[in-house]
Amino acid sequence: MILIFDLDDTLYDESKFVDSGLAAVASHGHARWGWDAEPSLATLRETLTVEGRGKVFDRWLESHGKWSRARVAECVKVYRHHRPNLELWPSGSRMLSRFGGRVPLYLVTDGHKIVQRNKVDALGLWPEFRRVFITHRFGRAAAKPSTLCFQRILDLEGCTWRDLVYVGDNPAKDFVGLNPLGALTVRVLTGAHACVRAEKSYDGHKTILDLDELPAVLSEHFGEI
Repeated sequence: MILIFDLDDTLYDESKFVDSGLAAVASHGHARWGWDAEPSLATLRETLTVEGRGKVFDRWLESHGKWSRARVAECVKVYRHHRPNLELWPSGSRMLSRFGGRVPLYLVTDGHKIVQRNKVDALGLWPEFRRVFITHRFGRAAAKPSTLCFQRILDLEGCTWRDLVYVGDNPAKDFVGLNPLGALTVRVLTGAHACVRAEKSYDGHKTILDLDELPAVLSEHFGEI
């Protein structure tokens, strides 16, 4: 068995990273333009809740009469490059402790290369996995549902698709590429996608409420581990 985890909203709460990034931008606004960081952060949070991520920095800059493409890009850079303070979910920490050293562990995560690297750094995950695959390092076409990074794991381990288990949270992309190949896909109902209903081909083969339920699924599929 080769056990592979997604990162965001699977091993930790991604909303904590988002809020940390907004706080970094609010602090940048204070240093750069003298704007009070506390009301800035409140504005950024409110815009995120009402409009989503796409225009958060635009609206904040507009409210101060400071909008420009360059300033939006400046805020995006601050957001992406900030050093977050993150913690694994307790269930995530327990699973890594339980299976580390017993089965090969890998991480496969989508997203901006610097952002994802900073998350892995903040969570102290490099030693936990045989290898961390940030899919965008191989080009955007390697992002899930592409199976390119999973194929690399197959090559490294000399195993078959039926030996792979992928644990993720997002049925829009995490499982649809792997399901037809025979890998076991496990959807954990945590984070932003917990309430999403998915078509059978997009959903995980198994669904669990949190990672503490994972050992039972693995034992059922592979036998006692």
